[in-house]
This record gives sequence, C-alpha cells and structure tokens, in this order.
Amino acid sequence: MAYLINRIEKSLRNEGLAPRTDKARAWLQSKIKSLNPSRTRLMEDRPRLRDSSIVGNMYFYYYDPKTKEFMKYYDKFPLVIPIEEHGDGFLGLNLHYIRPKQRLIFLDKLSETNTNNRYDASTRLRVNYHYLKNTSRIYEHTPCLKKYLYKHIQSKFVQIDANEWDIAALLPMENFAKASKNQVFAESEEKF
Repeated sequence: MAYLINRIEKSLRNEGLAPRTDKARAWLQSKIKSLNPSRTRLMEDRPRLRDSSIVGNMYFYYYDPKTKEFMKYYDKFPLVIPIEEHGDGFLGLNLHYIRPKQRLIFLDKLSETNTNNRYDASTRLRVNYHYLKNTSRIYEHTPCLKKYLYKHIQSKFVQIDANEWDIAALLPMENFAKASKNQVFAESEEKF
C-alpha cells in the first residue's frame, strides 16, 4: 500500500492538485485503475498489519461470514470502519457496498465527526449507530452497516490512516460472492 500511496501523492503534486479537493478526487478516480492494486500486495504491507481493530479507524481484511449460505451476497475483502465494539465482534461500515463516488461523499459527511483535522494516524471517526440513525442527511450508511464476528475474520487487519481514506475508498478491492459489484451497488441505491 505504501508504494501506491507514494505514487499517488507524487502524481498529485506533479499535477498541482491539493489533496482532499474535488479536483484531486476526480483525478484520483480516473487514475486509480492504472495503478494496478491487489489484495495480495495490501496484505503483504507489514507496517500496516494489525492483530485487532480500533473503533473509528479504517481497515481491509479477509472475511468469511458465519451465515453465508443464507446471505444474498457478501464481501470477502471488506473495507470497514468499525463503529461499535460488541463482545463477539463489531458493528462496522463497509464502504464497498456503495459506488466509489458515493464512498467519497459518505466520508466527507462523516468527517464532521473526526477526532481532529490532522488527517494522520491519530485521526479517527467518532460515529456510532445512534448517530447514524438520527442524522437523516447521512443516508449512505444504510447498505454499509454490517456486523462482523471476530471468529470469522481470516487475516490480520490492514490499517488505513486518515490521510489515505479517500484513496482506499476508490481502490477496486471489493470481492463480492454470489453477486456482481454492479448488482450490489444497484440494490444499495434502492435502500437510500
């Protein structure tokens, strides 16, 4: 992941674009496919690997749901922001259930809950289910809200720091079983 982030940041500077702006995001969307990211490379980025997750951070990991035989579809490599700890797992927002452009809009809306404006390793989101349920303008959470059980997480967590959230949200890493990503996106939009 570090190689990818460095390439993107250098390219943004070369283009004269400031990070976290609409122009930078539009440029990122057009360029991200040419960077050829892979799940395997992400999982080999040792400095980012964690044994556990922290509420308010963002992570990639492999997941095998307990009730997959009853599910219409599921993401085997989610991009999740845990929002509440539970004894056997956590409640989280899997950004892969919505289109990349909607992911950026969603992250922008959630940024009002940031613990700080540094956008570094110390920045987290202060959001929980109650907040999302009572904030009508943040409707994107509806298809993203999922419960993850610790026993069914099949890898370490790859932590994504806040300065990289936009980039991670645009990476084509979703790995849906039983449905195509376009089918999932279309059904998610019906839930808005």
